[in-house]
Amino acid sequence: MAVKLQGFEFWKTTLRGARYVVAPMVDQSELAWRLLSRRHGAELCYTPMLHAQVFVRDANYRKDNLYSEVCPEDRPLITQFCANDPEVFVQACLLAQDYCDAIDLNLGCPQMIAKRGHYGVFLQDEWELLEKMVKLANEKISVPITCKIRVFNKMEETVQYAQMLEKAGCQLLTVHGRTKDQKGPATGIASWEHIKAVRNAVNIPVFANGNIQHLSDVEQCMEETGVQGVMSAEGNLHNPALFEGHSPPVWEMAEEYLEVVSQYPPCTLSYVRAHLFKLWHHTLQIHKDLREELAKVKNLQGLTEVSRQLRLRCQEITNGGEEAGQVVGLPFPHWICQPYVRPAPVANSNGTEVKAVCHKRALSQEDSDGASDALSKNKQKKKARNPHKNFCPEQKPKYIKCEQCGNPKGNHCVFNLCRGCCKKKAHKEVADCPSHGLRFKTKAEKQKSERQEEEEEGKIFLD
Repeated sequence: MAVKLQGFEFWKTTLRGARYVVAPMVDQSELAWRLLSRRHGAELCYTPMLHAQVFVRDANYRKDNLYSEVCPEDRPLITQFCANDPEVFVQACLLAQDYCDAIDLNLGCPQMIAKRGHYGVFLQDEWELLEKMVKLANEKISVPITCKIRVFNKMEETVQYAQMLEKAGCQLLTVHGRTKDQKGPATGIASWEHIKAVRNAVNIPVFANGNIQHLSDVEQCMEETGVQGVMSAEGNLHNPALFEGHSPPVWEMAEEYLEVVSQYPPCTLSYVRAHLFKLWHHTLQIHKDLREELAKVKNLQGLTEVSRQLRLRCQEITNGGEEAGQVVGLPFPHWICQPYVRPAPVANSNGTEVKAVCHKRALSQEDSDGASDALSKNKQKKKARNPHKNFCPEQKPKYIKCEQCGNPKGNHCVFNLCRGCCKKKAHKEVADCPSHGLRFKTKAEKQKSERQEEEEEGKIFLD
């Protein structure tokens, strides 16, 4: 068995001293995108965040998200898991360790789904649990364990947190310089000071994450913080050539990505669509008809065609020598790969920042009549998939309630109950309900008949 490398030796040898890193991104850092990023300067990539519990129990999930994506060009590679149970986490690591160079524990996801599932950054106050998870994984698995964290408001607490993870067995630490509350409209600026403090306090390699939009940001971050590498997420999604210091036309990146997708199937269509929306983000604010088309097409050929049409429209403007294409607030014409800057939070009359709120439109009369022009974008997408879909509350079918629990009852249930209540009643009374596919009476009669036949055969044998 090969010796498991640790700390800086692991970073220098296994990770080949990687400095330019593509972040783990749910449904976005799949094989095709990782290969595209590697072609344009990325030296290390992470898989999308995988759910450890699902990975352990579901063979298809393992195959679709890791096993089927094995590719010699896609190394070094770190597989990231979210988990909150030491034993489950170790089981997932053992199933994944032969397909990657290290396992990363996600301690930085701030989304609501992570709060509901009790993982990601919402574990950062449970140090005893995290210490146990990292320590057990470090002891049991054959590849190094790494962690990705967010910072606390207090720098001292952040440093102690990092030191605890290092002591538990973490061999490389990625520090996102934002707190768990810095997300969405309140994303704000990442604190490189916190990252620098962690780097100076630990004796393992540190990657920085946050405020990376151009190659110059990467260089400045490494100089100011002293980290070994810099990780990019959104910057990479809008410009895969970020680590080359190059801002190519969007269509070049889009066409190359689609080519990689066709070479390394399978790739979920929703992933491809999401990448094209990111790449063409600024252009789609202008060509809204193609934005709708990009949302509706149902195969790779359709996505490729929409991207081609966007390229042709942009090239018409550039060839015509028009000044159009220079959008207010953008440093380059909209067809050039460039970062997306989130709008700042809205300030109220007191001068304090408030979160941007998305107000839902009230359903208008036109909506109820089914006029697609008045529907929200989400409803228009549903209407495109199902032209007969009805959005008028008054015209929606009214369901008769189950007599026991209030859920909709089965239309032809013999007891006038929902399936759950029907199953209990039918089992208790040894009855059938054909509409719910319940055959307790039939099965009982069959078993009784079989027993009688066996008894008769036994009598004949004795005679």
